[in-house]
Amino acid sequence: MPENKINVLLVEDDGEVRHRFETTINQDPLMRVVGCASTKRDAARLIETLKFEVMVIDLGLPDGDGIDLIHLASRLHPSSDIMVITVYGDEQHVVNSIAAGATGYILKEAESEDITAQIKLLRGGGSPVSPSVARSVLRALQSHSGGIVQSSEPNPLSARETEILHLLAKGMSFNEIGEILSISPHTVTAHIKKIYRKLQVHSRGEAVYEAGQMGLLNS
Repeated sequence: MPENKINVLLVEDDGEVRHRFETTINQDPLMRVVGCASTKRDAARLIETLKFEVMVIDLGLPDGDGIDLIHLASRLHPSSDIMVITVYGDEQHVVNSIAAGATGYILKEAESEDITAQIKLLRGGGSPVSPSVARSVLRALQSHSGGIVQSSEPNPLSARETEILHLLAKGMSFNEIGEILSISPHTVTAHIKKIYRKLQVHSRGEAVYEAGQMGLLNS
């Protein structure tokens, strides 16, 4: 049995869906559900008390908006991943969730039966999103900046983050970056999440593109 399982927090008010997710996740030898909540209040309590690497969350909760919980989890668990699985595919919900810290966004109508594959993709540095969600993000970026990122902005990244970004641009995997810098893959993942948030992007390709536009890869 693996020593370090991926701990998952489930926030879903639909009992049938929650049970299906919990059963599927616990059947995978690499992960386990450490907590379940069906309300915003219960979820907030679990976020404040549990240790987890991934939070799977629905936005439509009976006592409030799940986006507030994404903010809370991002603040208290900065190295964690947050995946939204919801019926809300409109641009406002998508953009607000990602801005709050979500690293994945799946629509329930397009949801895979095996949620574990999406969780593994998240922990590997990917960002699983439904196609219509990706289009919403692109539309929001285009309307916000006209598709152009100014290169006169100062470098928002630390020296270590800039170093990792250069290695990302060369196509290095997270494990390879860890070996080169003599740090653990977990530490690499934590740094990359900070890079994504500072550059306001959600994937390796976006990070490299935005960094190039800002002149961060010139040195």
